[in-house]
Order: sequence, then structure tokens, then C-alpha cells
Amino acid sequence: MAIARFPGIVIDCPDAGALAAFYGALLGWNTKVDGGWAEIRPDDGSNCISFQQVEDYQAPQWPGQSVPQQMHVDLMVEDLDEGETEATKLGATKAETQPGTTFRVFLDPAGHPFCLCVD
Repeated sequence: MAIARFPGIVIDCPDAGALAAFYGALLGWNTKVDGGWAEIRPDDGSNCISFQQVEDYQAPQWPGQSVPQQMHVDLMVEDLDEGETEATKLGATKAETQPGTTFRVFLDPAGHPFCLCVD
């Protein structure tokens, strides 16, 4: 029997509402913002990603580790090219370093690396 339930993850960022809007649009999830805290959830409420506004936030420097990643999210897509087009329309930046062929690395608007992946 589990003693805890995993409700989701919390991501530090400079603007909680803006980063929640980015990931909410990318995943098609509902966004709720309350000051320096925001969260996104699918319609069924089964998962949650929260965003916490942090003063003096420093974006990670990927692939270097001068400022560590802080988090990393892999998102599954059916087509990498289509996923890239949509992610960049929403504000993602394609990372200069692309170490694989079945995934692509991007930086979200706060500088966190994330990957779009195919099976």
C-alpha cells in the first residue's frame, strides 16, 4: 500500500502565469493562476504541473551545468516536425545541441530544457 500519492511536479520560474500558459497550450490542459503560483491540469484532473514564481530566477544553462537544469520534461508527440512547429509558435526555442534522433531538445520561455519525443 502506498503511503503517498504523486500529484505532480513544481517548476521554479520567473513568471508563473506565463510559463503555465505556455505548457497549458502545449499540452491542451486547463490553466489556473493565483499570483506567483499557477498550475495546469488535463480535463480529467488526473495530473498536475505547478509553477512557482521565484525572485532572482536564473535559467539553467544546458547542456553545460554552470546553472543546473532544475527539471526536465519529456513530452510524447506523433511527429517531431509538427511538434517543433507548434512548440516554437508557443514560444519555445530549439536548443543548439541536439544529441539524439528520436527526440528534440527545446528551451521553454523560462529557459528550462524539455524534449519532444517519438516512440
